[in-house]
Amino acid sequence: MAGKVDRPSEVGEYDPGMQTLLQLLWGEGFLSPGGAREVAQLLEGSSMAGCTVLDIGCGLGAVDELLIRQHGAQSVLGVDVDPALLGSMAQRIERAGLADRVSTLQVQPGPLPLPDDSFDVVFSKDAIVQIPDKAAVFADALRVLRPGGHLIVSDWLRGGSGAYSSEMLEFFRLEGIAYNMADVAETSAALTRAGFTEIQVRDRNAWYRDLARRELAALEGELRPLVTERIGTERTAHFIGNWRQMVLVLERGELRPAHLKARKPPHPA
Repeated sequence: MAGKVDRPSEVGEYDPGMQTLLQLLWGEGFLSPGGAREVAQLLEGSSMAGCTVLDIGCGLGAVDELLIRQHGAQSVLGVDVDPALLGSMAQRIERAGLADRVSTLQVQPGPLPLPDDSFDVVFSKDAIVQIPDKAAVFADALRVLRPGGHLIVSDWLRGGSGAYSSEMLEFFRLEGIAYNMADVAETSAALTRAGFTEIQVRDRNAWYRDLARRELAALEGELRPLVTERIGTERTAHFIGNWRQMVLVLERGELRPAHLKARKPPHPA
């Protein structure tokens, strides 16, 4: 499967084999690194208590259940482009007894079909990397936030700018999903132009570099028989190669996961 650079995410990129592998690594219902612990790290210093939350790129919904159960959100709307992921999420939320507080909406690339000033928090966990137009997504996030509302995002940024290295292009090819990467300066500038204030960026490269090394060791060792049983020898070998390449670009500093926080200014007094 070829990598897709500077293109929006497409339906079906997270196929059943990839979903299985990622959940074995990160926990049931999680399609991004670190599971519940990394969500807690992202929310450190921020309060979700009583908040209405929009989750961009909600995937299988484990994060949205966490936002309600562990972090006190009042309600969550999860949006995604993939109806299969949303169907699995809806089943998860129904089983959890949270259907009155967590809802889903399939969207297309582009402006969200949601009214202005609708949410206290716009949240996203490692999904905005799949959206090419950062200026547009940040402007839309600002639009749907209530005055004084907060943007809380984990995203995959890049180190440096200019052409991607051959190592990064090989990582994209092995991943097979959309990558639209900005660096810290570009991201901060896009947030500022959109109208956000109080912008904070926390680099998570070292954390995920070390975690990815442990994940690779597990895939090559104790997890390999289980992964092979679940997704087959060929896919297992593919993902081991994928992880080796990911560790390489993390070690080179070219892949830089980060936490981004910002605030929509309140109405003038």
